[in-house]
Amino acid sequence: MSNLVVAPVVLPLLTGAVLLFAPRRLAWQRGVSIVSALLVVAVGLILVRTAWQGGIQVFQAGNWPAPFGITLVADLTSALLVSATSVAALAVVLFSPYGMGKDREELYYYAGFHFLLVGVHGSFLTGDIFNLFVFFELMLLASYLLVALGGTAVQLRETFKYALINNVASGFFLLGVAWLYRTYGTLNMADLALRVSMSESNGWLSVIAVLFIVVFGVKAAVFPLYGWLPGSYFAGPTPVVAFFGGVLSKVGIYALLRTFTLIFVEDPAFTHRGVLLPLALITMVIGIIGAIAQTDFKRILSFHIISQIGYMLMGIGLLTPLAIAGTIIFVVHQMVVKTVLFLTAGAAEQVTGTTDLRKMSGLLTSHGPLGVLFLIAALALVGIPPLSGFFGKLTLLQAGVEARAFFSVAVALIVGLGTLFSMIKIFRYSFWGEEKGLRLLDKNSPAFRGLLAPIALLVVVSAALGLGAEHVITYTSASAQQLLSGQAYIEAVLGSFVVARSGS
Repeated sequence: MSNLVVAPVVLPLLTGAVLLFAPRRLAWQRGVSIVSALLVVAVGLILVRTAWQGGIQVFQAGNWPAPFGITLVADLTSALLVSATSVAALAVVLFSPYGMGKDREELYYYAGFHFLLVGVHGSFLTGDIFNLFVFFELMLLASYLLVALGGTAVQLRETFKYALINNVASGFFLLGVAWLYRTYGTLNMADLALRVSMSESNGWLSVIAVLFIVVFGVKAAVFPLYGWLPGSYFAGPTPVVAFFGGVLSKVGIYALLRTFTLIFVEDPAFTHRGVLLPLALITMVIGIIGAIAQTDFKRILSFHIISQIGYMLMGIGLLTPLAIAGTIIFVVHQMVVKTVLFLTAGAAEQVTGTTDLRKMSGLLTSHGPLGVLFLIAALALVGIPPLSGFFGKLTLLQAGVEARAFFSVAVALIVGLGTLFSMIKIFRYSFWGEEKGLRLLDKNSPAFRGLLAPIALLVVVSAALGLGAEHVITYTSASAQQLLSGQAYIEAVLGSFVVARSGS
């Protein structure tokens, strides 16, 4: 049993509890948050190395054996996503003193943010589908606080909509959990996978799978369940929106990736090719149409989230080793690049006082470093080599060609052109041309440099993922094989003796 697995959950939980005290002592709040975020980054990287060298790591709470106790599992996929989340969280924490506003920081912002991290990390690491629901709810409760932070009319309206839709989805989640337990008598994911492989559901498992597609589709903003996202992600404070855009929607994708490679694999022709793949293509198209139609920096990026979710869902729908590897690469890439793009939008707003593209231009002239960093991140999103987006998108397209899903590949390429068009639109209106609009921050001011530092950090990470693509692809290919086989996961959680006895 590895106690390291529980650290990404315990560290932010303890940090959040400590930060509930003295919320107005901002220097202390910021310092504790940065130290905690750095520790979690270190733990995440160690967890990736341990999972790679030592195999799947399992933590059984109270030494209760699975499937009876609370189980946390770090395999290659979950360890990598915890690590990517922690890097994005560090950048957001570093950005927050300059992009949040002191009045909002004092409203338990840092405590709420670390409790959000507990939910995200717990969702990645849990080995039990009921505890996945618990961590989802913790994540959502913290997110309601963070979206509403500041209490403007727009925020409250969007928070209400966000909470209402997600609470309905949570009700369906509980229904699905109850249905699984009634059918198989367990909620431990490894035990569920084992029992599913040993039984015949007569089609009921596919029905339950569709219910979970609805549940996780809401969390991931899959068509037609995406309506809550653009407004909610536009209304919140910039650091919050950046983390939501980069990480939060990917938790739903991870839940689909985990359950639809481990549990819901009885009829992939229906659940994957028949449901997930068409939803992926429609999500891509709807998202990019929405992005092209917008004239606001943040709203364009919000619709891009929906569009890019379609690429990840496409990999799960294809369900080949190469497609799953491409999905994992693309998720990690999006965690980094989408976070940095929202932070760039927030920095532009701090400089100009607006995110309306029609009211700002010439930032490349007046604030050149911001323009250069945005351009690199935009090229990464589009998929220009050697940045991170290129290899994720290329892997997914190769998987589509190998699976003879030529229509899916064509749609993905066309949507990629739409992504390029919309990013050119932002660059042309905001950064190119003559200076127009307010300039509230001087490019040499400490505040502006404070905004640039976390943006530069994530741009460097994106470039490193691209330049180190050989290692990334090797890792994610092994991760995909681990997900699709399932045997190593089941044996790590239940023990090889239990698995062998069950199969005899």
